[in-house]
Amino acid sequence: MLTFFIVFIANLIIGILVGLSGVSGFLLPIIYVGFLGLPVHDSLALSFLAFLVAGLIGAYSYWKLKYMDLKLALYLSIGSLPGAFLGVQINVLISETLAKLLLYLFVLFAGLSIILKKNKAPAEGGPGNNKSIILNKPIWIIVLGVLTAAICALTGAGGPILVVPLLASLGVNIRTAVGVGLLNSIIIALPSIFGYFTYASIDNMPLFILFSLVGTTIGILTGSRLANKVPVDQLKIFIAIITIISSLYMLVSLALGS
Repeated sequence: MLTFFIVFIANLIIGILVGLSGVSGFLLPIIYVGFLGLPVHDSLALSFLAFLVAGLIGAYSYWKLKYMDLKLALYLSIGSLPGAFLGVQINVLISETLAKLLLYLFVLFAGLSIILKKNKAPAEGGPGNNKSIILNKPIWIIVLGVLTAAICALTGAGGPILVVPLLASLGVNIRTAVGVGLLNSIIIALPSIFGYFTYASIDNMPLFILFSLVGTTIGILTGSRLANKVPVDQLKIFIAIITIISSLYMLVSLALGS
């Protein structure tokens, strides 16, 4: 029962952080794999289930605020479906040790990117609001969707951590980029959930799902309500530091263990 309580608390805390800052969902797989010792495929199945809930709630919120480019999201998602399926298949084919290594390295990269990234996306209506020519070509957006979804599904990243800064760098307004990233994370999560649950092997999976979903839902709704009361920049730095320390610890443990 202690394990289920930890799953609930982990999803609750990560959900709150996601609701507050829009990042940190990528920490879930490392908690499942590194600290709870769950198999990689089971951990990714549960993580993407949480990402699905976060994406649904977050995308709806950004759509209500009119920070959503449905055309961009559509083209991106067309590529994301096969891309996510490809990522899952690659993960299944490689060894569990290599899968863990890729997961820990990506989480380390995510933590470093939060610290190093300087948001240069233009404000709405700003002078630099010219979008990259790539965004005028649907085929390139679809290719972008394939590549980002494959990486996210393979490593256990939720999607926004990779898609949002990429879209912002191409000239998409940062809030719109977050909205599109959240909607796209739903598309990435769907084939990932079905793919990884096919290979799940732990007992009492329904209980893991229940405690995960309840914790995530409560956390995201709570975090969203507190979003305007917390200094997001400082929170992101805190998340980044915890992420870097955790991933380095897991990488060292993996190296010593092998």
